[in-house]
Amino acid sequence: MTESEFATLATHVHDARKPLNRISMQAELVKMALNGDVPAERAMDALDKIIASTKACSESLTTMMSELGDSQTD
Repeated sequence: MTESEFATLATHVHDARKPLNRISMQAELVKMALNGDVPAERAMDALDKIIASTKACSESLTTMMSELGDSQTD
């Protein structure tokens, strides 16, 4: 793997980690709501953010795989 390819891969991993971290934080918020520590409305907002973040992560991974596939044909 070239240095350029590694840098590209590192960028993709970073881009995938952002939504994963958001999912983790929002899941904690849902857990707090289930325990009664925060209002249920916050849990609903958190679930919407989890759904959006899973889509963003999937898109990041799809892009990464597409670019990796393109680099294999070069």
